Amino acid sequence: MAKADLEFISMCKDVLANGTSSEGQKIRAVWPSDGAPAHTTALFGVVNRFDLSAEFPALTLRKTPIKTATEELLWIWQKKSNNIHDLNAHVWDQWADEEGSIGKAYGYQLGLKHRCKDVTEEGLIKAFPGYRFFDAVASQNTGLFSRLDHTFDLNELRTARACQDPNTGRLAAVYDPVQMVWYMDQVDKVIYDLINNPFSRRIMTTLWEPADLDDMALQPCAWNCTFMVEKKPGHDKLTLNMHLHQRSQDILAAWAFNTAQYAVLQHMLAQVAGMEVGMMVHSDVNCHIYDRHIPAIKELISREPQPAPEFWLNPEVKDFYAFTKDDVELRNYQVAGPQITGIEVAV
Repeated sequence: MAKADLEFISMCKDVLANGTSSEGQKIRAVWPSDGAPAHTTALFGVVNRFDLSAEFPALTLRKTPIKTATEELLWIWQKKSNNIHDLNAHVWDQWADEEGSIGKAYGYQLGLKHRCKDVTEEGLIKAFPGYRFFDAVASQNTGLFSRLDHTFDLNELRTARACQDPNTGRLAAVYDPVQMVWYMDQVDKVIYDLINNPFSRRIMTTLWEPADLDDMALQPCAWNCTFMVEKKPGHDKLTLNMHLHQRSQDILAAWAFNTAQYAVLQHMLAQVAGMEVGMMVHSDVNCHIYDRHIPAIKELISREPQPAPEFWLNPEVKDFYAFTKDDVELRNYQVAGPQITGIEVAV
């Protein structure tokens, strides 16, 4: 039996038996079909643990669309986009404005560059082999530094040192000679630290920026990833562990999707850093089942779990920014029953 199925069944039974209902309380979420309040039964502080070296956490009670999940993950973490026109899937359509933007959320936060006082040019060479360094005059007209955060004063900056992929033009880091510090975004800093400072206890990302919350179409549910690297006895490679923290979890609509896509992320980062995968811990503060989802949940947990599928990640890809959804596969994926369709998502 797949470990993901056992975790899912146990979690659902626990929520249904011991969770608290929001009936009678003032809530934000509504059902888009009729505007009725979308009430939940919720449990506080649910934690799932998966050893990715032993098994990939894909639910077999129903099929998880791994390529769609990977595409959304890369939209946020690789493209660092907040526009649904950069995403082929329609997961985010209901939260986007007429231009396709979801505001200062998710990929927008990961794309902002921040001061990183412990970054060196030597470290960048190790973390981003093949990238080139050049000096460039910063100008607001060029757009070269248009996605740096507001603490970076373009008026003070005359000449910047940049670390750039010569093939794509992607900037990994920019040096500010006024403050004498490199600027990087959160994803590149994670890659930099995994390769240069793997035993740091500060390798993490956050999507929760209080100053920007009112400018987000949807405030982030999965908002924090924290990484820990170990040197295990008898292992030639270092082991990458990851903790995914969510403030809110819609069990039916998103739990299997989130679990699988962040397991993909952990595999990708481990491969880029020359590590092996270890534990993935997925914790949900408010873990809930919506009232209209209860029949579907009961149907799923009545099914017979199947063996876990085999996970394949293209071993040729060593650059995180070169991965595509087609570099990921679930092989020998047996599903216990038909897909449950017509699931309404509360907004």
